[in-house]
Amino acid sequence: MAAKIRKGDRVEVISGAHKGKRGEVLKVIPKESRAVVTGVAMVKRHTKPGGMGQPGGIVEKEAPVHLSHLMLLDPKTDRPTRVGFRILEDGKKVRVARGSGEVIDA
Repeated sequence: MAAKIRKGDRVEVISGAHKGKRGEVLKVIPKESRAVVTGVAMVKRHTKPGGMGQPGGIVEKEAPVHLSHLMLLDPKTDRPTRVGFRILEDGKKVRVARGSGEVIDA
């Protein structure tokens, strides 16, 4: 199955506690159907000092969000859109924004 959301995509959270927040996908975890998005689902982690130059303390970082809570932003309209697929004349399979028909993969 082809991935509808990939690393580097701009997405918006459409449900849950972080609804309405936007950010860029940093990492996708396909086995868990989750993605890490900048500035979304921030959690605090208590860390031990890790040796020379790595102090311990409370670190704030992003937690993974389920893919069903995310929608890709249309590059043309900057609004959330569903994602489809199209095969070009040269045989390449690309993602397409359903809202505007704009090709997402350059």
